[in-house]
Amino acid sequence: MALLAKIDTFIIDLPTIRPHVLAMATMHRQSMVLVRITDSDGIEGIGEGTTIGGLSYGDESPEGIKLAIDTYIAPLLEQVDLSRVGSVMATIGKYVVSNHIAKCAVESALLDIAGKRLGVPASELIAGGRRRDSMPVAWTLASGETGTDIAEAEAMLEARRHNIFKLKIGKRPVAADVAHVGAIKAALGDRASVRVDVNQGWDEVQADRGMAMLADVGCDLVEQPIARHAVAAMARLSARHAIPIMADEALHGPIDAFAIAANAGARIYAIKIAQSGGVFPAHAVGMIADAAGIGLYGGTMLEGTVGTAASAHLFATFAQLQWGTELFGPLLLTEDVVTEPLTYADFELRVPTSPGLGVAFDEDKLAHFRRDRTTSHHTLQGA
Repeated sequence: MALLAKIDTFIIDLPTIRPHVLAMATMHRQSMVLVRITDSDGIEGIGEGTTIGGLSYGDESPEGIKLAIDTYIAPLLEQVDLSRVGSVMATIGKYVVSNHIAKCAVESALLDIAGKRLGVPASELIAGGRRRDSMPVAWTLASGETGTDIAEAEAMLEARRHNIFKLKIGKRPVAADVAHVGAIKAALGDRASVRVDVNQGWDEVQADRGMAMLADVGCDLVEQPIARHAVAAMARLSARHAIPIMADEALHGPIDAFAIAANAGARIYAIKIAQSGGVFPAHAVGMIADAAGIGLYGGTMLEGTVGTAASAHLFATFAQLQWGTELFGPLLLTEDVVTEPLTYADFELRVPTSPGLGVAFDEDKLAHFRRDRTTSHHTLQGA
């Protein structure tokens, strides 16, 4: 039986290579919650909970994630066998409603411990284990400037780092946004897939017009064009247009996945472990999509290396990953807090092969970027 010896939860703020423009916010840095759990055998696991733009994107903030873990989840961990990850998460789910990102961070750390205990990568603990060792990775062009975005895409193609590009749109008039997308697609041609993410920025009328125009300029998919709760409108748009809708913000775990599939609201799912509530619920989302004939895309909350590694371990187990992934979060950062970065080459991300998540903290960098700048943790008496 593995008991909790110590848990340390902290926020770090890392600078980004450029402003990242979304429909609801512009990011100038990424704030993420990191959790370090040590069990009674001395095995340490790490996890990450990251959101986008504070509370402008969703209902969890970095500060709220840390509070949920420290105040409500940590005491529950004192009462359970940490080696039984599924059972632990069921206990947390019984006493903590929602707070998906906080739960994801803790579950990732427990999977890291479990993999290290058994000497296997975390992907081998999910369903039937990994089916692939690498996966395609998209890059988001989010400067908002057409010329800048084209130059950035050309540089990525030249470096063989990305040949899938997603454009953040929704702030400008529909015609202006489509002109921006069309110019980029025309410049890249058949060398790359071009997609858009509206981040719920349109209403149904705008989406109707925008989707038709985007299909005409060669765009491959439209991610979450309208509000996440408007499943009926998503179904109407999906029925009217050949260009597929990808559900993202509408997808918060298996219940949403089933409802969207039942209503034909999307033909692609952007699966995010944080938004789903962890690796195991996200796996269930993938199974529902498979059963419904819905394509899969490995989404991101712009996590750093720890969260990206956890996502990659899950996506490596999917039988189909038709639309690739978006696990570029670490590449958006100018600094990192791990000893070895993830490997990106030949348009793909390689899944770590070391036990657990396969990544480890660089303690000096971690100490530098912690908001509290001190090591404060909860150690159990007598541990």
